[in-house]
Amino acid sequence: MKALQITGYGDLKAHLAINEVEKPSVSEHQVLIEIYAASTNPIDYKIVEGALKQVIKLKFPAPIGFDVAGVVVAKGQSVTHLEIGDEIFSRVPSNAPGTFAEYIAIDSDVVIKKPANIDFAAAASIPLVGLTTVQCFDKARLKAGDKVLIHAGSGGVGTFAIQYAKAKGAYVYTTTSTKNVEWVKELGADRVIDYKTENYAAIAKDLDIVYDTLGGDYTLEAFKVIKKGGTVVSIAGDLDEFTAKDLGLNKLIRLLLALKRRKITRQAKAKTAHYYFVLMDPNASQLADIKTLIERQLIKPVIDKVYPLSNAVEALLHQKSGHAKGKIVIGMKA
Repeated sequence: MKALQITGYGDLKAHLAINEVEKPSVSEHQVLIEIYAASTNPIDYKIVEGALKQVIKLKFPAPIGFDVAGVVVAKGQSVTHLEIGDEIFSRVPSNAPGTFAEYIAIDSDVVIKKPANIDFAAAASIPLVGLTTVQCFDKARLKAGDKVLIHAGSGGVGTFAIQYAKAKGAYVYTTTSTKNVEWVKELGADRVIDYKTENYAAIAKDLDIVYDTLGGDYTLEAFKVIKKGGTVVSIAGDLDEFTAKDLGLNKLIRLLLALKRRKITRQAKAKTAHYYFVLMDPNASQLADIKTLIERQLIKPVIDKVYPLSNAVEALLHQKSGHAKGKIVIGMKA
């Protein structure tokens, strides 16, 4: 079968190749998926470039890709909730990537049937951004009536997060560029802030939650716009102490991370605020809840472009550009 593989750390064009590899077989608790679509995420190009090599160790050539939608074509003898022919979607475990390929064997406990009202490309666009958002807002204890700021509303995470927060009854502020303002309004945000002409910090104030998708200065600025006791939940800032421990990092590395995080710690203390960095875990139960929201049409997947597997490197370069409106999908049947 054909599969995109990482051949080394560095430039995307130089360190990715489509190779012929052996079709996987299934263990007792796995299902074999014929992949119809997979979607790209920032973690994909960051892994190739070596940004995460302290956390994710690779042996080259290495598989790539975490989001998947497809059809069950074989299953282990202990798998009871799925049948051959089922149309599924999943975010595969972090230690078992490989969705940019024609087939993948996956632990069945992270796989569920895809929403009936969307196609494979749309289904593949959802798992990582959906689960990340659900887990971030769970950590922040999102409730109806909360005032929430979601940065980068036109991106893959932002387009999902706006719809999810609105479905939960929140008042949503989001930021985007001038050309996307009207389009992002259609996703349901209550106040769309044009960051090219408006200062979001002067508009979004006394917030309950900031969903930090950008990191850097935006993480620190979040504490200026939340209310006392509010929560900043990040997928792009510095690791918090609990996440560092969960990753099994040694005391020296945790100390260095604490020093790197000290500005965030001071800002949080000054506002008696909470700061969390969230690393998403695959979760079939939460994915099932997302499926329900999609089937009720409270959340609609947003896709920027679908690339064939032969153009997977272009798809990742598009992802890295930061200019996608919604998700970028690799269609194996394209």
